[in-house]
Amino acid sequence: MLKGKDFLSLNDLTAGEIREIFDLTKKLKKEKFSDVLKGKTIILIFQKPSTRTRVSFEAGISQLGGKPIVLNWNELQLGRGETVEDTARTLERYADAVVARVFSHEDLVRMAKVSKIPIINSLSDFSHPCQGLADLFTIEEKIGLNKVSKITYVGDGNNNVCHSLMFGCSKLGLNLAIGCPAGYEPRKEVIEKTDGIKILNDPIEAVKDSDVVYTDVWISMGMEKEAEKRMKVFPAFQVNKKLFEYAKRDAIFMHCLPAHRGMEVTDEIVDSENSVVWDQAENRLHTQKALLALILGE
Repeated sequence: MLKGKDFLSLNDLTAGEIREIFDLTKKLKKEKFSDVLKGKTIILIFQKPSTRTRVSFEAGISQLGGKPIVLNWNELQLGRGETVEDTARTLERYADAVVARVFSHEDLVRMAKVSKIPIINSLSDFSHPCQGLADLFTIEEKIGLNKVSKITYVGDGNNNVCHSLMFGCSKLGLNLAIGCPAGYEPRKEVIEKTDGIKILNDPIEAVKDSDVVYTDVWISMGMEKEAEKRMKVFPAFQVNKKLFEYAKRDAIFMHCLPAHRGMEVTDEIVDSENSVVWDQAENRLHTQKALLALILGE
């Protein structure tokens, strides 16, 4: 049961809970509007810029009959030095849940420790669990999780999206290969908590015979100072036609977006028939609606 729970990482969920979210997602995708969140107020906090996260959450809450309140980090007293604990204690008096997109995952952990209402991670430096739910649901739609033999993530392994894929695949018993440069492997704490993960420094070996090829930006927000170094390391891991041909012929291409076209992926892959990036982006809306309904609904 997810009712009343925080959601900071896909590692917080059981395989049964993930499948419960997917079952409800399928229903909510067919029935756009509901009153399951009628009378509920959900605060959305953004410390980082956002397109998909903000719009999908704000639209989804409205479609479920709830009231979203969108706040920039610097609009709150957080921008003037109030602690995250004091902010969380205050917001719980006004709302039914907080959804936050932050730089530091530790801020979410601190909020969750003191808050009496659910704290939902809409992105942190460590984890992007709402994206992970949409990713796995998209694979279920396009291929079927029980038919997937290999999923491959190519790029920066020490990445919030990669970590969420690792947790989700491990929970569902899926095989995940990570193709990343040496020194850019996933965090040790994630490796230690997951199973069925192969980490390879050869992108071709990682992509070979894969059903799904996934990539993300090489330079995440907050890592701009590393740009020059990363641009020397990552070009061999670009998902282009040559690399993608090592995957299965009917493999799908995924990217959480925004894509830096010509860097981690080429136009011909993003815009190809194998690409499902727009369906993947849409599924943020549907999986998040299911998540909120199960956490907050009656």
